[in-house]
Amino acid sequence: MKPNTIVLIHGFWVTPRSWENWVTHYEAKGFRVLAPGYPGFEVEVEALRADPTPIVDLRVPQIIEKFEKVIGDLDEKPVLIGHSAGGAFTQILLDHGYGAAGVALNSAPTEGVRVVPFSQVKSTFPVLKSPANHHKAVPIEYDQWRYAFTNTFPEDESRALYERYSIPVSGRILWDSVLANFQPGKQAVAVDYHNDARAPLLFVSASEDHIMPPAVQESNARHYKSKTITELKHYEGYPHLLPAAPGWEAIADHVLEWALDHAK
Repeated sequence: MKPNTIVLIHGFWVTPRSWENWVTHYEAKGFRVLAPGYPGFEVEVEALRADPTPIVDLRVPQIIEKFEKVIGDLDEKPVLIGHSAGGAFTQILLDHGYGAAGVALNSAPTEGVRVVPFSQVKSTFPVLKSPANHHKAVPIEYDQWRYAFTNTFPEDESRALYERYSIPVSGRILWDSVLANFQPGKQAVAVDYHNDARAPLLFVSASEDHIMPPAVQESNARHYKSKTITELKHYEGYPHLLPAAPGWEAIADHVLEWALDHAK
């Protein structure tokens, strides 16, 4: 029996609000759709801007633990769809045995993926330029948002999405993810690339994505050596904020169809 539940996992610099179109789209098809926030993200975007303490306190193990609790309480294994950092968390959750199938949209890399394109460096430089940001919630300025998230959008739409979705990011998590490949032992974003029990996984890359470009998705997908299904789908003309880009409906339908066809 195919899953009837979808769990949407958001990335950094945004909240579950960034999935609002996909939630209504999938619910209209009869699916149960959950879009949980990270720990402390139960409030709205405006509240997190006013008081970013939950962002400062954020840790990857806490995020994974919360999603494992949400998914573990369900009566069936759901389809997991994660965007950006949510794509990395989707990979971790699948590796831990959660989910019937997973989709990683413009995913952040898991440990061991060392491809770092210039556009990715430029996108994250405002956070990583200073080690002092390790202990801060770092706001995203509009020019950074436009370059990293909405470079294919008209100016007015880009600014409207910035006002509706954007929040500060955890400097600690970004710094820790950069250092993960240089630290001994497994770090918070590690997965077992040889896990044959893992549910099928689809990577989605977008040609105009500056912060998590196609080269990152290609390298991440190649790291998997397990016997279970791992595939990569590329879309031309789309930016990092793919869930809000014109034409997102067709992508939402395709990735869900793929997940249902391959679900364990």
